[in-house]
Amino acid sequence: MMHDVIAGRRPDSAEALKAAVSAELGSAEFAAIAEIMQRDARIHLTTGKITLVQSRLSRRLRAHGLASFRDYVRLVATDAEERSAMIVALTTNHTHFFRENHHFDHLRHTTLPWLQDRAHHQPVRIWSAGCSSGEEVYTIAMCLLGENNQSAAWLRHGDVKLLATDLAPHVVDSTRRGLYSAETVEPIPAAYRDTWMQQLGPDFQMVAEARALVTARVLNLFEAWPMRQLYDVIFCRNVMIYFDDVAKAELEARFVKMLAPGGYLYIGHSERLIGAAANEMINCGQTIYVKPGGGA
Repeated sequence: MMHDVIAGRRPDSAEALKAAVSAELGSAEFAAIAEIMQRDARIHLTTGKITLVQSRLSRRLRAHGLASFRDYVRLVATDAEERSAMIVALTTNHTHFFRENHHFDHLRHTTLPWLQDRAHHQPVRIWSAGCSSGEEVYTIAMCLLGENNQSAAWLRHGDVKLLATDLAPHVVDSTRRGLYSAETVEPIPAAYRDTWMQQLGPDFQMVAEARALVTARVLNLFEAWPMRQLYDVIFCRNVMIYFDDVAKAELEARFVKMLAPGGYLYIGHSERLIGAAANEMINCGQTIYVKPGGGA
């Protein structure tokens, strides 16, 4: 349960605001917060992040009318809802359309023909893990839909679904809306933007057909996954940079198990496969891997 009033003070009082702004994050409190982040989200915080943590969590102190990080650590130790809010506050959500475009070149030219063939006789499933505000999953959707309405016919006659998951509820909500500023949509090639987006005032929204392909859900990658089917394609890019090697190896191994034979895994440009996953996947491009056994 969220604590809106602490010790009889209003969270928005001038006294509380001033105290929260001036609160210093000590080494003991930072260590406690880092331990929670490691345990609950497997996010590895080094001491070099102490200024960032203090800056982002000062807002949480203000929200609860707390004067010190010691009080805040006591709060998150007993309040599961605030613990989740803290993890979200310390999660970086940065993305844009057609980011690391070589992945989408590969998706269009190599993976797409394979998916179109599979769609004739079985469902096609694609997962954007760590989807942030949805630019990645809608870039994937546009690559599948093609540059015009005719090129999307194969999707209309098949069973194709895209799953987008993230730890942060507010970015999952953004993904569901599929609404973006004019500046955000600038990297989208004109043919895709003109066909699969509609202008709403100053903003642009993915058309209903594109949004219908996508299911957005909140998911902690290190908790149980509710999905039971295998995936043909998994994107998990620039997410694992926040984990230590033990967590990376664990997560990558789980991704491999969730891939159908012949399925593709796309990871970030500065990431690599380690542990069991490195031995089970075949590199087929710049941070692109294929799972053997599907004739891909």
